[in-house]
Amino acid sequence: MRIIMLGTGAALPDPDRGHTSILLTLANGRHVLLDCGHGATRQLVRMDVNPADVGTVVFTHLHYDHIADFPYFIISSWMLGRQGAPDVFGPRGTKSFVEPLFEGGAFDADIKARAAYPLRQANIEALRPTVLEYDAGLIFADDDLRITAAPVDHIPPEISPCFGLRIEADGKTVVFSGDTKPCDGIAELAKGADLLIHECTFPEAFIEHRRKSGVGTFAHTSPTELGRLAHDSGVKHLVATHIGHFDSLSPVLKRAAAHHLPVDLMGAHQLDAMAADIRRGYGGTLQIARDLMTIHL
Repeated sequence: MRIIMLGTGAALPDPDRGHTSILLTLANGRHVLLDCGHGATRQLVRMDVNPADVGTVVFTHLHYDHIADFPYFIISSWMLGRQGAPDVFGPRGTKSFVEPLFEGGAFDADIKARAAYPLRQANIEALRPTVLEYDAGLIFADDDLRITAAPVDHIPPEISPCFGLRIEADGKTVVFSGDTKPCDGIAELAKGADLLIHECTFPEAFIEHRRKSGVGTFAHTSPTELGRLAHDSGVKHLVATHIGHFDSLSPVLKRAAAHHLPVDLMGAHQLDAMAADIRRGYGGTLQIARDLMTIHL
């Protein structure tokens, strides 16, 4: 199995990181996309993967930095020759997000113009994704792939439920946290995983600054907490992702973040600080994610 970290940033527009998206490619060539944040489609093409060949998309939750590229992904896939409708799995609310986008919706004028050409009309089904809203438990299983979801603690579930995912394929187990603070759901999913991809949005110093300033931490996982979780779950390989712009030197991001981050501390050295704090609890293989990082299991 191959895993490509297509986007590894948090919610702000970051010149060095795309929004959250991960591609899993099984040994038989089957592609599964976990979240579809801004930039995901372009990154697929950069990695020589035709978006039209990605047949399954799974959303962990409906924050915009995890779903914003989805209409571009679908329309691009149509234009690149996708045959048939892709499968989209997501929490409650996913149908309400997807259904107003395409024919008769936000991109209706674009689609009507392009569908005037016989070549585009021939694969119009590509614009009609099959949406399956899931809850906790086994959400998909066939001979190649098994996907299990568990609730995680990120935003109030009455607004939008949030899930972590456990993917079993090719004799390996990959777990993706989505966005969450430490909770029973992700701890259960992560047990014995070959690879845990887990959000770690801020370094300890930044969390402390946010705590003192009263801006809060918004249900994310600290490096120390992540190290402890990975150790306790027996994870073999850990990737920390959803990097909250603390490594950026972008003047735009510094100005935007000034009210909730200690911008004078921002810089790439904070990635080393994050790794050191994770290492306080975890001794296995550790990587801090970057866009287009590739892992083979």
